[in-house]
Amino acid sequence: MKQSCILILAVFAFTHCGFGQDGGPIIKAEALSAFVWGEDSPSGAVSSTIQDPLTGNAVHRLSFAGIEVSSRLGFERVGTNEPGTFLNYTTTIVNSTGTAMSVRYGGFSVDGHTAAPVWVVPAGRKLSKKERKSEPGAVELAKLQCFTSGFLSSQNVFSANASPQVITVAPRTALTISSVIRDPRSYHPLRCSVEGCYPTGTIRYYLKVDDKDYVFVWAGRSAVNCGT
Repeated sequence: MKQSCILILAVFAFTHCGFGQDGGPIIKAEALSAFVWGEDSPSGAVSSTIQDPLTGNAVHRLSFAGIEVSSRLGFERVGTNEPGTFLNYTTTIVNSTGTAMSVRYGGFSVDGHTAAPVWVVPAGRKLSKKERKSEPGAVELAKLQCFTSGFLSSQNVFSANASPQVITVAPRTALTISSVIRDPRSYHPLRCSVEGCYPTGTIRYYLKVDDKDYVFVWAGRSAVNCGT
């Protein structure tokens, strides 16, 4: 358990408060209780990997005291005429307890480089010319192949243009939350071979469910390529 808490502090020590990407205050994630995928804790958190029966893609799961949190990770290029890569993830929280659970955005990093969610425009809505000019980094969800293909869920999306959100998972229900991150590294983050392309490095992110941090660790080569 101590090792898990140290990892949270080390990896996310410079996570921005809220979702603003520029000029936001810097805080430390002081985790009193953190569960890290791949590092089962003495307090009872269990991590596992299952294969999606339809696609065969990996799903990472963390389970503790009636709460199951699972993770999918995908990526796609920003565009044919624009460099960069989007790292997109979906997290499903299954609440099998008799009380409601609150879920908050935690943090995201790639090889120690932190990043906040991008400004996301919901499906069914397009950016106006004014918005496109004032928010050049905004992304239309309807144009992201990880979501339009159905691989990731657009049910709830953490976005930079929303105030810090708290989403409630009612007792004995499940809820899915997604986020879109632009790879923060300045060097080329993709490695390609005859077997295809995948992000390099190690990807970590976490969500806070009530007072506990659920941390997911992905090797970049395990991310699913959603498009070109």
